[in-house]
Amino acid sequence: MIELTINDMTCGGCVASITRVVKGLDPNAVVNADVATKRVSIESPIDTDAVVAAISNAGYHPQAI
Repeated sequence: MIELTINDMTCGGCVASITRVVKGLDPNAVVNADVATKRVSIESPIDTDAVVAAISNAGYHPQAI
């Protein structure tokens, strides 16, 4: 399980974008995001650094918890 804080995730559109990026790496990934707490949890065998890099490339600033 990958746990991230993404402070610039502010709306459902952000959640959709982040989910799309993660699913691009692993179509079977399970992404749970909470805009209110700015937390994202991802169930996937993908390396945390790869996920962080992909989300960063999409314009967000994720931090692993």
